[in-house]
Amino acid sequence: MTIAIGNDHAGYALKVKLVEMLEAKGYEFTDYGCYSAERYDYPDAAEAVANAIVEGKHERGILICGSGIGISIAANKVPGIRAAACQSHFAAKYCRLHNDANILCLGERITGPGEACEMVEVWLSGELEGGRHLGRIEKIHAIEAKHSK
Repeated sequence: MTIAIGNDHAGYALKVKLVEMLEAKGYEFTDYGCYSAERYDYPDAAEAVANAIVEGKHERGILICGSGIGISIAANKVPGIRAAACQSHFAAKYCRLHNDANILCLGERITGPGEACEMVEVWLSGELEGGRHLGRIEKIHAIEAKHSK
């Protein structure tokens, strides 16, 4: 599995920790920036990572901003993306199992590096359970198609 990772300035320090963890665990990833704590707008990072996923360059993505919320909203504007802003281990696990989230969004100002690493690991190891969840995901796709121009 390949991973796309990106962040804004408010998520830079947490991304550095997550990159260290991904490297230590042997994950293949591409860092789509930003590369410092200098101002960088989260929609730019969200679009870069989301595009990489819908274009098939990566299977999953991780996005980090201050809260995880703004970056998830921006990523979810790209058709085919199911970005989940998670603030707990439970949410990170079940957004994969039940919602087939292809981007995990985290907030550096909310989640510490140790917990974030655990959330990433549980999210990366999860797979869609299928069953009743498939119909719900199909409905999400139908809503997306209905509102796409």
